[in-house]
Amino acid sequence: MLKWLGRIAAALLVLVGGAGVALYESDIPKAELIALYGGPDSRFVQLASGASAHYRDRGPREAPVLLLLHGSNASLHTWEPWAEALAGPYRVVTVDLPGHGLTGAVPGGVYTQKAMAGFVLEFAAALGLERFALGGNSMGGGVAARFAIEHPGRVTRLILVDAAGFPARARSEPGLGFRLARLPLVQNILLVITPRALFSASLRTAIADDGLVTAEMIDRYWRLNRMEGTRSASLARFQSAPDPTVRERAGEIAIPTLVLWGARDTLIPLDAGEALAAAIPGARLIVYPDAGHVPMEEVAARSAADVAAFLSGAK
Repeated sequence: MLKWLGRIAAALLVLVGGAGVALYESDIPKAELIALYGGPDSRFVQLASGASAHYRDRGPREAPVLLLLHGSNASLHTWEPWAEALAGPYRVVTVDLPGHGLTGAVPGGVYTQKAMAGFVLEFAAALGLERFALGGNSMGGGVAARFAIEHPGRVTRLILVDAAGFPARARSEPGLGFRLARLPLVQNILLVITPRALFSASLRTAIADDGLVTAEMIDRYWRLNRMEGTRSASLARFQSAPDPTVRERAGEIAIPTLVLWGARDTLIPLDAGEALAAAIPGARLIVYPDAGHVPMEEVAARSAADVAAFLSGAK
């Protein structure tokens, strides 16, 4: 595998040397992407740290709050199916984490799990969210679990969807994009050359049914990940050391917890979800046989119904 990745890296270097000007892709201005992907529900809030957080806030102000955190290189758009299904009985708040979506790069340039949990605390304070249910997918699931560990009085219920935090025994296949992003030589190349094909391949690895990967979805990922400052933020994040906090302290989570997992997830295989659920006292695990890494999009109706039952206390 390493030999194969080395050959890819070498090929990219040849491309850079031989056709760098043709392959170069400039950053996309934030204003241009807001026009494309902001939408009527989009809002921005300026945080004390200087970050401008992009979020969507739907449902009655007096309803119980559900705050949702997306995964690596994704955006709040991944939660749209749940927001449509759950807003009404709940106030559904989705936010672009630092270095992602329309929030983009943040002052200080730190994109560790600890820094993202701090961002969530600051964002919740800015919106006046005192207590809320918290959910997260993949990287965002790790951030959500850490937040619940560090701020146990703020979270009423926890929902972890194919969440980062526990290593898998089964062999993972993160996809070409994630593999290349972790290669030291290639990382810097990806700052200026970020092919659309990488996002197409990564999405088809993450999502079990290729038919769900549309051209619009690929374009959105490709463009948002080229927003000014985002590629440098992604590089900084991928260079961060793995954080063991969730694995070491999951047993401290003492609130009702629902763990949702796609059985066909190759990025974070199911056995990692089983270990995560076993480590959290009283956690319930639901597995979707036909889903991959993002069940909230792949089996939207089923997963949203399971979340609604969990939040209502029925499960």
